Amino acid sequence: MTQHLDIANPARTSPLLQVADLAVSFDNGAGPRVQAVAGVSMTVHPNQTLAVVGESGCGKSVTAMSTMQLIPRPPGRFDRGTILFDDGGSTKDILSLSEREMLRIRGGKIAMIFQEPMTSLNPVYTIGDQLIEAILLHQHVAPDQAWQLAIQAMKDVGIPKAEERMRAYPHQFSGGMRQRVMIAMALACQPKLLLADEPTTALDVTIQAQILELLRELQRSRGMGIMLITHNLGVVAENADVVCVMYAGRVVEYARVFELFDNPLHPYTRGLFNSIPLLTQRKHRLTTVEEVVHDPAQFKLPGLAGDLVPWWPDAPAGVKPAIAADRDEYALVQVAPTRWVGCFNTKWVEDHPSPRPDLDYRRDDM
Repeated sequence: MTQHLDIANPARTSPLLQVADLAVSFDNGAGPRVQAVAGVSMTVHPNQTLAVVGESGCGKSVTAMSTMQLIPRPPGRFDRGTILFDDGGSTKDILSLSEREMLRIRGGKIAMIFQEPMTSLNPVYTIGDQLIEAILLHQHVAPDQAWQLAIQAMKDVGIPKAEERMRAYPHQFSGGMRQRVMIAMALACQPKLLLADEPTTALDVTIQAQILELLRELQRSRGMGIMLITHNLGVVAENADVVCVMYAGRVVEYARVFELFDNPLHPYTRGLFNSIPLLTQRKHRLTTVEEVVHDPAQFKLPGLAGDLVPWWPDAPAGVKPAIAADRDEYALVQVAPTRWVGCFNTKWVEDHPSPRPDLDYRRDDM
């Protein structure tokens, strides 16, 4: 891999968002509750992109939806944890806010781009009506000012003939243009934090690159923090500053982007990389994630002190260490100044508590 200058930002900033030990479960009828998120911790700083990666069902979207209190309750429930948001100098716990208080933050201070723009846009309202509704809700402006702000938002995301297309309906836009409308809607109120949930899903490679470059440009000009949820490790390599790898509702690895790609520590992370075809290697078949994580040899953390064994819910025989019956088998452990790995919660781990993940880092090649 190409070497990059990898220097943490010397002027430390205060976090925009701090997710600490978040646990979310859902009612399952007569059966036990489904634990969608089980103790997730992560941090987003201003002008930083945190990529959250992992397979479908690992809890990425539930974590993002919880940040805007969009989890339906019931059947959802916040079991524990905090989500602290810096609202202009005062830090607030999102989970403790009322719906009235959330209306001021949701869409205004924290905005979200959802996975599928066609289902997120109302087909019976014009694009302009939907943009103006968001602006009038969060900004104290007259309707004619809202109209001009909506046009400017359309221009900012590269939609041609913005004033004319304000009167168009969603079905009159292509997939890429609808995604641009979603970005315009999310950014029209100048949010401090953007949650981008698979913003390039179902788009071709050319449009995908344009959308991601657009997000980078808007981030640079506004100093906005971004939580980028994606399956695509290529997108992560090109856009992320910090990477949070999730599996089964838990964080299994947390690191600066180049460190993670150069030396993945958790078996699941290595499994993700091994399942990607490479132009420089010829293989008859790809290595699957299951093949990696069920190999006992993968559960070694060479050069790291302490009784550390990477956590895996279905660990191979002889790998899982002794864990007290009265505590969770999982713990997120800081194994280096800028690395965290999900490990089995042994006595050694309990005696050496780790701080929660917090990396105030920006890559210098963007």
